[in-house]
Amino acid sequence: MKTIGWILAAGLAASAAPALAGDLTVTLEGVSDQGGEMLVSLQTRELFMKPAGVNGAYGAATAGTDTFTLHNVEPGEYAVVVMHDANSDRQMQFGPDGKPAEGWAMSGDRPAAGKPTFDQARVVVPAEGGQVTLRMVYPQGGR
Repeated sequence: MKTIGWILAAGLAASAAPALAGDLTVTLEGVSDQGGEMLVSLQTRELFMKPAGVNGAYGAATAGTDTFTLHNVEPGEYAVVVMHDANSDRQMQFGPDGKPAEGWAMSGDRPAAGKPTFDQARVVVPAEGGQVTLRMVYPQGGR
């Protein structure tokens, strides 16, 4: 299987929070019982679909519903990208057809086919923060 690096270093790096920054709560529905970790990445237009984001969180996957809080999120436009890293290798696994072999979720409207765009995934986070609920997608044969 092909792999792509998944780094949430920007979200884990220590930095001073701006005065107008709130928390963004990300609720994940339909999490499979595969174990492993959930990786949540908050991405700007410039970082969209790249290994690092401007903020992030990770933790053990809990079947059903998981909730993660991203702290000190500056107001702005972002995409929320999530990976269910079932084998805990911090890399998205892809099948021979190039499609994800692990669970994923993304904010916004999902395209019917093809690669998603930032504009399709865009969410606006106000100064006071906010909340987004995403439904996990698993490949055929996944749970």
